[in-house]
Amino acid sequence: MNFFRYFVFSGIFLMTGCSQQSQTPVASISEQPAPLTEQEIAGKKLTPEILWKFGRTGEYKVSPDNSTVVYTVSRYSVNDNKARTTIWSIPAKGGEAVCLTADVAPSAFNPRWNPSTGRIAYLTAVSGEAQIWDMKPDGSDKQQVSHIDGGINGFEFSPKGEKLFFLKDVPVGGNPKELYPDLPKSNAIVSDDMMYRHWNDWTDYAVSHIFVAPAGSHIKSGKDIMEGEPFDAPLAPYFDSDEITFSPDGKYIAYTCKKLTGREYTVSTNSDIYLYDTETGATRNISEGLPGYDKYPVFSPDGSMLAFQSMATPGFEADRERLMLYHLADAKTEELTANYADNAAHFVWSPNGKGIWFISGVRATYQVYHADITSKKIKPVTAGQHDYTSIALADNELIGSKMSISMATELFSVNPQTGEERQLTFTNQNIYNAIGIGEVKERTVKTSDGKDMLVWVIYPPDFDPSKKYPAVLFCTGGPQSAVSQFFSYRWNFQLMAANGYIIVAPNRRGLPTFGEEWNRQISGDYGGQNMRDYLSAIDDVAKEPYVDAARLGAVGASYGGFSVYWLAGHHQKRFKAFIAHCGMFNFESQYGGTDEYWFPNFDLEGAYWDKPRPKSYDFSPHLSVDHWDTPILVIHGGKDFRVPYTEGLQAFNAAQLRGVTSRLLIFPEESHWVLSPQNAILWQREFFGWLDKWLK
Repeated sequence: MNFFRYFVFSGIFLMTGCSQQSQTPVASISEQPAPLTEQEIAGKKLTPEILWKFGRTGEYKVSPDNSTVVYTVSRYSVNDNKARTTIWSIPAKGGEAVCLTADVAPSAFNPRWNPSTGRIAYLTAVSGEAQIWDMKPDGSDKQQVSHIDGGINGFEFSPKGEKLFFLKDVPVGGNPKELYPDLPKSNAIVSDDMMYRHWNDWTDYAVSHIFVAPAGSHIKSGKDIMEGEPFDAPLAPYFDSDEITFSPDGKYIAYTCKKLTGREYTVSTNSDIYLYDTETGATRNISEGLPGYDKYPVFSPDGSMLAFQSMATPGFEADRERLMLYHLADAKTEELTANYADNAAHFVWSPNGKGIWFISGVRATYQVYHADITSKKIKPVTAGQHDYTSIALADNELIGSKMSISMATELFSVNPQTGEERQLTFTNQNIYNAIGIGEVKERTVKTSDGKDMLVWVIYPPDFDPSKKYPAVLFCTGGPQSAVSQFFSYRWNFQLMAANGYIIVAPNRRGLPTFGEEWNRQISGDYGGQNMRDYLSAIDDVAKEPYVDAARLGAVGASYGGFSVYWLAGHHQKRFKAFIAHCGMFNFESQYGGTDEYWFPNFDLEGAYWDKPRPKSYDFSPHLSVDHWDTPILVIHGGKDFRVPYTEGLQAFNAAQLRGVTSRLLIFPEESHWVLSPQNAILWQREFFGWLDKWLK
């Protein structure tokens, strides 16, 4: 794992060149909003090119005195096919936003306040590899702080600022170049066990470890708290530093780790929370016996308790995310959300330690909630058509990152008693001022088994109910990923609507935010009720007088790509065009070529060679190709190891051999996502070109 990989999974593509520090802007990508041309705004509609001019508001941190928030903004250059991330500052009560790192290239990221000095530390590769630098709160007096051989991937200060931990890659041996030093130009992977590749990377024969060191102005080394262990912390593939935290007195480091390797790793979700004593060097597992994911530890203000997230079911990566409390005095654990039906994430303790704010999903939105430690009563704080994705405490208010289908992520302050919100950042206001935004309506659709299903319907910005429009069914991935109020830079509902389509986005069976039963139903039933839910949604909307039922399409990625392949064989002439991105086509080959086996073992209920053979394999789309009769665009990434690109090749080849009109779009250097600007714009042009050809 390295800092480049972290940014790839965060949806950011870094500039890779290096430059010396200076006091004037040196990057070719400006930190300021990119101007919109007359041609771009002539239609007053969102376009792929405008979408890539959005500044992407990222992580943020509140100053120790609660007066200031620093945050990151990433901006892209389509011409350079790269991005630059800068650090900004804004008063916590609102005011003017100021860029602090306009003079840093290629990027500055991972901002952290130093509690002991009041300075802002951050990571940048300006010296050739990612190191810690710091600066005054006004952005002046930038100085390099760390000089760690090989660079680091992230860091965090202890609450008093006397020490810090940093993340660094550690070799674990087995590299063929070490085995055969006389072949330095060889390039091979040799493995005697599994997990030789993960998501979009072949093994680099290294793991991420946590190092602790005294804070200072010249950090050269630290103590590896996992020395000799061949495990990643934080967990792959996200390497989220929020999985690690200091105790309030700085004595302990609580961290998340799955201490398994190879075959054991790929079939298990059993991660644990470990408590490391920085004084004695002792480590103990505080979540032993909990068989699913345990992650994201957060200490109470007095250090007596540790909140963390836990899943109860082994191997089920989409299980309910429970809020657990571990009492350090008696080593006992209790669940705070035992009577709560949905997930709990992003925990923030109240200053008195009597409550915890968290984020949870409700009816395809994500809101802020509060849990009382004593009574275990849970109450909502916010409401509305939006998604909160993280929160932090700033004196008597919460600071949260919020987005919606109609707004990219911005920072808001929230009154934790009343839920009253105030927008702090306006990163993309220049774009919203220049384009139209389509209306988003919540629609309730009756499913085939009589349930109420929430469906988002997104209308073109210049919608005229007297006209007839083509409609597109959106099939989501996951499979357990809510069709919430997310703002995507690829599957962007406003962009789709701006191209003249009515978008139908159902929260079909198998999604969170509607209770545990609704979420779990999909496992083992891939071609069952959730597919009937899709058809119920499009059939219901197609009855509207402004929808042309003869011009319907279906699109989706990952599980959504599988959904499109399945619908192609079962849609009974409803659709005139399909687009499938990185979808599963042949369950047997998918099982044989994927990387994380806990997923198919749970959701497909086992391997294809099991006796009796799991019924789930009967839902494989390749079994109904003989019914394909509709034009289909197949898209896949060459570095997708979750759903290998051969799934897309099989689907396209089958369509071609059967004489079905089809088109193949392969991105050899992309993974499960399309992250580089020019590839993404090409993706959008092919996407809308295909829909326009068959639906307009």
